[in-house]
Amino acid sequence: MTERIRNIAVGLIVRDGHVLAEEYPATDRYGRFLRAVGGGIDFGERAEEALRREFQEELAVEIQAAELHAVTENLFTLAGRRGHEVVHVFSIRSDELERMPLDERRRIIDGASTAGWWPLDELGDSTLPMYPDGILDLARSLAG
Repeated sequence: MTERIRNIAVGLIVRDGHVLAEEYPATDRYGRFLRAVGGGIDFGERAEEALRREFQEELAVEIQAAELHAVTENLFTLAGRRGHEVVHVFSIRSDELERMPLDERRRIIDGASTAGWWPLDELGDSTLPMYPDGILDLARSLAG
């Protein structure tokens, strides 16, 4: 497989000291981890359009507001494969997600993961890492 840089757009919502994140279950190739909700930017698609499409495809929700918060790079190895992402991080507002109870988990429509609220003060160690790199600092900056 050819190595390439992947452009992605992810959204951050912080509420009551919690951040919305997607939980990926552990497999025999990697441990359990969290990731900001979002996904790949298609050719010819703007980052914000990709963000809105991904939230619709993954959680069937609309985003009422999105503001570009940062652009970061994520270099990683997952299941023995090197990855390189340019990450467009948006702070977002979604009325439906903000009404979602803090203890609820929603299944991602097109995957095997779930999305839910995670307490910011319990994240950041190696037992449950959150990606992309630096996303927790950005989420904490939004929490004020």
